[in-house]
Amino acid sequence: MTFKTILAVVGSDGAKGDLSPALQAASEIGAHLTVIVAGIATAPTIGDYPVGIGWIEQRDSDMKALQAVRDEVLERCRAEGISCDVDLAYAERAFLEEILFQRTLYCDVVVIGKGVIQSADLARSVLDAAVFQAHRPLVLIPASGKVSFHPKRVLLAWNSKLEAARAARESLEMLIGAEQVNVTLVDPDGFSGRNGEEPGADVAAYLARHGVKVIVDQLPSAGRPVKTVLQQHALDIDADLLVMGAYGHSRMRQRIFGGVTTSIMEEAQLPVLLAR
Repeated sequence: MTFKTILAVVGSDGAKGDLSPALQAASEIGAHLTVIVAGIATAPTIGDYPVGIGWIEQRDSDMKALQAVRDEVLERCRAEGISCDVDLAYAERAFLEEILFQRTLYCDVVVIGKGVIQSADLARSVLDAAVFQAHRPLVLIPASGKVSFHPKRVLLAWNSKLEAARAARESLEMLIGAEQVNVTLVDPDGFSGRNGEEPGADVAAYLARHGVKVIVDQLPSAGRPVKTVLQQHALDIDADLLVMGAYGHSRMRQRIFGGVTTSIMEEAQLPVLLAR
């Protein structure tokens, strides 16, 4: 496996549950695990003296909680014999994103679990830093906490766009090792020139040359959102990984990320690999 460094971001809430699958993944592929214990600091207040004291007390409380998580993470990594390093990052959102961006430059893949996903601001900070700035793949771990970098069945969401192609490339080694990869197109247009006369045939041929065991599925949306169609198809084929591109500019990211977490992560209960 070419993923030699996994970066896991955990927060003060749900850190234990988020760390377990990251440890499992690192052990599975023999990778080094970098853990960032992250928190978003409240901006300094402007007001009278008591308000300032409250802000300082909140920061102290946040730091103590994050430091406790950091100590627990170090203890668990050492107990399981995992090669790891652990850092604490606590800053206002803009500064935190810069810290996360710098750290993701030195990893192969980023993983986050339910605890971070449920913290909307922290989740968006990780998404922005990892996927949109550093262009690293991001794996969203579902509530079940189950994830494997050796999936048996993969659903590759395909629409002939750059983001989908990047996701396919980032996950190529996993696709090669899978027993079956379902390249899935929703409402493909065979007349646009983008998908070709036989939508999905080009990417299927490309993947097959790498030894990927690929099937092309063309699905009608029947008026349903694309994410709903993908979610149901993932259940139908018993997929254990969904690979898809991350789309949109900054003003769209909240909608994109929310759609993935609520519709695919929480309901379909499978890991999602996002790339851009």
